[in-house]
Amino acid sequence: MSFGVERIRTTLQQRTLAAVANRRVFPYLVVITVVTAVLTGVIAHVVARKDFPTVGIGIWWSIVTLGTVGYGDVVPHTGWGRVLGSVVIVFGVTFIAFLSAIVTSLFVDSDRAGEKAASYARHQEVLGLLQELKTRMDVLEKRDAARPH
Repeated sequence: MSFGVERIRTTLQQRTLAAVANRRVFPYLVVITVVTAVLTGVIAHVVARKDFPTVGIGIWWSIVTLGTVGYGDVVPHTGWGRVLGSVVIVFGVTFIAFLSAIVTSLFVDSDRAGEKAASYARHQEVLGLLQELKTRMDVLEKRDAARPH
């Protein structure tokens, strides 16, 4: 049993690393958030039917809580509902922080790409000037070699 869990964990880690490397993390975050919202909405309905009389209300509460908005129109009053709410809040805050980090990273990377292109252009210009200097030096050396000493 633990072999299967380890295999799943390894696969998830590899997919996560590939998504980060390819800058395709956002779709994974959206899927994870939607699955979390639906799953916690269903769990909220099962755990605290008085506070969440329908699955839809549970999912609404979960989405609002994940988004760290917390309208207050639906709130858990039971212990387990509050535990679930705490987990959902922590996940929502973590999601927002991670999303902000990704967007910031993309901005920084685009700035670096622009700087790299400008640096490459300057490098090419310097190489051209050095080549021109080399050509002039070669001409001068040939002229100097042709002169009697």
